[in-house]
Amino acid sequence: MISGEKVLLKPFAKDDLPILWEWIYGDDNPEWKKWDAPYFPLKKREKDEFIISMEILLEEGLETRWGIWADERLIGSVSYYWEHKPSNWLEVGIVIYDPSFWNGGYGSEAFRLWVGHLFESLPIHRIGYTTWSGNKRMIRLGEKLGMKMEARIRKARFFNGHHYDSIKMGLLREEWEEKNDTKNRH
Repeated sequence: MISGEKVLLKPFAKDDLPILWEWIYGDDNPEWKKWDAPYFPLKKREKDEFIISMEILLEEGLETRWGIWADERLIGSVSYYWEHKPSNWLEVGIVIYDPSFWNGGYGSEAFRLWVGHLFESLPIHRIGYTTWSGNKRMIRLGEKLGMKMEARIRKARFFNGHHYDSIKMGLLREEWEEKNDTKNRH
């Protein structure tokens, strides 16, 4: 469990799974999906099947996806996956499902806590993520953490009749440590 001023990050428990399913699949056109890779359709999963598959992952020690809690409710999730584990290439993600928690610093704090946790607990030298040029908030979030735009693949995503760039952001361990040491000295 990781506590911040606004959010609490913690691994999912079985009791969280119905709430998580509701956030992800309860609405046919959820607001969060308009920003989280909307060019990939959300494939609805049946509630029971989702819960059973997630329970299996929890029993196996799922550590790659945690819940974001604020005001004692589940509002989102953070995650990571190995792009290439032999070289410790890790990619991360964040979704704030509840739009009433957008633009209030909840996502920024949750992502900062998650990145810090991953650098502290895993032998990685970099963290990155991919977004699209239509998601300006996600790009700004990376910049706030000290991430650099490492790639812009022009007009690689097509959504709502428009082409958007695919954006790859990244942060090296030494950049993270330098930025956070500087903050601690002031």
